[in-house]
Amino acid sequence: MKQFSSVILSLCAGMCVALPAAAFETTAAQAIIVDHETGVVLYSHNADEPMVPASMTKIMTAYMVFERLADGRLQPDDTFTVSERAWREGGWASGGSTMGLAIGEEVSVMDLLHGIIVQSGNDACIVVAEGIAGSEEAFAQLMTARAQELGLDSAEFHNATGLYSEGHEISAHDLATLAQLTIENFPDYYEIYSVPAFEWGGIRQPNRNPLLSRFQGADGMKTGHLSASGYGLVGSAIENGVRRNIVINGLESETERAREAERIMRSAFREFSIATPFSAGDALADVPVWLGTEPTVSAVLTEDVTIAFASAERNNLRAEVVLNETVSAPVAEGDIVGRLEVSNGDTLIGEYPVAAATSVSRAGLLARAIEGLSQKILPQ
Repeated sequence: MKQFSSVILSLCAGMCVALPAAAFETTAAQAIIVDHETGVVLYSHNADEPMVPASMTKIMTAYMVFERLADGRLQPDDTFTVSERAWREGGWASGGSTMGLAIGEEVSVMDLLHGIIVQSGNDACIVVAEGIAGSEEAFAQLMTARAQELGLDSAEFHNATGLYSEGHEISAHDLATLAQLTIENFPDYYEIYSVPAFEWGGIRQPNRNPLLSRFQGADGMKTGHLSASGYGLVGSAIENGVRRNIVINGLESETERAREAERIMRSAFREFSIATPFSAGDALADVPVWLGTEPTVSAVLTEDVTIAFASAERNNLRAEVVLNETVSAPVAEGDIVGRLEVSNGDTLIGEYPVAAATSVSRAGLLARAIEGLSQKILPQ
């Protein structure tokens, strides 16, 4: 099939803004910035490699509870009993983050959610896991199975807390997707992520998310830290009606995590853009029709073209229409007649089908004979 390149378009005309030209970098081992509404990745650094999520695991633990609250399997005032194991492995004596529960205590689901999300309580996670599935191990299997159903292909969970276990992992990209799903599917329960502090047993603990105090518009989500993973964070914020989600991991200290989270979140709104320069139905070119009742047919996009780009790369963005050199009649409306290629410099970043806007019937015998003769006589 012969093809030719038609209109070459600069995607920056009328939609780009002048921002620093330096390439964006991060000290995180893994990082991703995602536009919440579209799911378009604005920046990615090792974001698809499996990583140790530490307490960021608790986003999935909470998600499992949210689902059961939403479908009625659980009620907010349902209570679970604190087991000896939950107290021993997740309580104050464990040395990890804890809600501070006592053995035999009856605790409501809503209080446990606050303990999981605000206080990062390992004991609260174990209590929820045992209450739902009978054991933390069984609950972790449910977590993994549900994550796979949600399309989080990198996820494998061995526990509800995020405490280290070899093979317990998920990618930054999948964590960002989980954050997006949480916000979209459970907006009311998501509000717990913005609670500044929670008190249990007479001890008030602040929310561990540094973005809540460092970035106006931040309203979630969760930190994590293990020696095997470094310091990590899943964060979400809104600015001027636009929401962006970030994931970072592998930072060397709590201070570096806080600073890098703030810097990346600011960059998410200031150094990266998303635009839809073309929409479904836009006519891009005319395609010659061989032996048709019309000499050409209009080629239109079949879907919106939404692209994300670093502002430093704005002058590198191009779109090229690649059409079939000719199309033989009859042509049906919707027949694919080419594609739109979007490139960032020499890198192809997207291909979008273009189709015939209308149908073109096959010409009559006399018209076909005349056109065939003209093709032989006229210089090509």
